[in-house]
Amino acid sequence: MNLFLLNILLAVIWAALWGSFTQAQFLVGFLIGFITLWIAQPLFGGPSGYFLRAWRIVRLILFFIYDLCVSSIRVAYDVLTPKDLSNPAILEMPLDVKSDIEILLVTNLISLTPGTLSIDVTPDRKTLIVHAMFADDPDAVIADLKSGMERMVKEVFEE
Repeated sequence: MNLFLLNILLAVIWAALWGSFTQAQFLVGFLIGFITLWIAQPLFGGPSGYFLRAWRIVRLILFFIYDLCVSSIRVAYDVLTPKDLSNPAILEMPLDVKSDIEILLVTNLISLTPGTLSIDVTPDRKTLIVHAMFADDPDAVIADLKSGMERMVKEVFEE
């Protein structure tokens, strides 16, 4: 049984019972439905990957928000101080993600983070070309991107 569709159905029912189909009511219904389905897991044949994937998505979002804040502060500090701390470089990051959606998500999350920009993916889809504003240690920048964004995106799409 697809628990995500069941969760959406529970959210629609919740909003309908309140008599006002607003985004807030739908969101509350979705959260209550999620908690209800989590509690009722044994009725659906034991643990489901739905709840693990939901946790991984929330963790990716929180990690991205944290990385966005830290990167924004670092770039703003570099722009506002008289001394230039940046050491830009073009880096080649080998990709562990394989599917189009995973590559798209990794490249977009990297581009949305201040101080980094995804330039291109090689035709064989095994390497991502990245411009990094602070690349004093290129290997450390690549390791940070791989252990952060790419690893979390890969976990979201694991079965």
